[in-house]
Amino acid sequence: MTKLTFLLLILTTVTMQAQHKKMDKMIDDIESKVIEWRRDFHQNPELSNREFKTAEKIAKHLKSLGLEVETGVAHTGVVGLLKGNKPGKVVALRADIDALPVTERNDLSYKSTKVTEFLGKKTGVMHACGHDTHTAILMGVAEVLAKNKDKVKGTIKFIFQPAEEGPPPGEKGGAKLMIEEGVLESPKVDAIFGLHIDSSTEIGHINYKEGGIMAAVERFTVNVKGKQTHGSQPWSGVDPIYISSKIIDGFQSIISREAKLTDEAAVITVGKITSGVRFNIIPESAEMIGTVRTLDPKMRAMIVRRMTEMAQTIAKAYGGKAEVKFESFTSITYNDPKLVRQMLPSIKKAAGNDNVHIIKATTGGEDFSYFQEKVPGFYFFLGGMSPGSTEAFPHHTPDFKIDDSGLKLGVKTFVNLTLDYLNKK
Repeated sequence: MTKLTFLLLILTTVTMQAQHKKMDKMIDDIESKVIEWRRDFHQNPELSNREFKTAEKIAKHLKSLGLEVETGVAHTGVVGLLKGNKPGKVVALRADIDALPVTERNDLSYKSTKVTEFLGKKTGVMHACGHDTHTAILMGVAEVLAKNKDKVKGTIKFIFQPAEEGPPPGEKGGAKLMIEEGVLESPKVDAIFGLHIDSSTEIGHINYKEGGIMAAVERFTVNVKGKQTHGSQPWSGVDPIYISSKIIDGFQSIISREAKLTDEAAVITVGKITSGVRFNIIPESAEMIGTVRTLDPKMRAMIVRRMTEMAQTIAKAYGGKAEVKFESFTSITYNDPKLVRQMLPSIKKAAGNDNVHIIKATTGGEDFSYFQEKVPGFYFFLGGMSPGSTEAFPHHTPDFKIDDSGLKLGVKTFVNLTLDYLNKK
């Protein structure tokens, strides 16, 4: 190595270190804004396909940064486009923006007190899954990267997606509808990154997995037909409630005796049973609604087939009939192994080697999976639990809580992933 080459190497290293320090300073400076946005979204939650004020706030911010902004995507979605000063690849970053029909039950100064009607029932509205944090993080990322346009080699799409929790009955929405409306085109996206806050992982930590990290989610309905009769004379009719109990028992045998759980996990849960009107009448019909969670396409196909066969056979054995219907909510959230290995150094650079962990797959579901069916994607979990906390309240519960101080790492990780991906050859 010549003396000149050595000096150029030192100069390049010093310049890169200075740039990293400048970027870190910008992320530090924006933290308070990100927390303020998050708390505002938390206090003013909106349900799926009804995120009007949320979308308005997002769009206003993106426009203030000079981004090209499209609104009304998949009803209430917002997409921002940041074109760098140099040509290159196109990377997308996604945040979900909808809340849940949950009544908040904690002592936060910014807790939600919003009340609405959902499926005919009065309920509170709450960001009980952390989508408020995802939205605020991505707004912060957009601001940092917009101020560093000279370092952006290519194009960045900021996708603020509505209805991740599922659109209301009779409506379309979520990632599927965004894709149908062309969110991954014009310009065509080369890769997509997403994150989810985790109330059971301590702040400062990131969890990930190559391949399937979250399950495919199916909603199933079983309609059992019997024969109505007096409760004192069951032999005169066919009891659909009794048949339903046998079907539920049979479903669980699919998991315990037929699914090869050493390959991947699977779950069948009946979450609702509706039947009858009076204590002394055996009704004519019963309806069961539930969910199937799978992490392997072949296992999913087997479970769906066996549930249908089992429900129909059991009902027939007891003199009734059963009809089974399935509705797909998400595919398997599949992290492209090559993309994960390529970008893992960027995540470790943001969080530190010791704070990045490989985990096993979870049986939760995410419609981010639909984006990953079209382009390579990397989805990971960001810690949101306070250090030393003795109790982590689960997502989708009234007591769900996130420590705001974990959001800055989300901003830093997204910034690192974006710039490193666009600058890799």
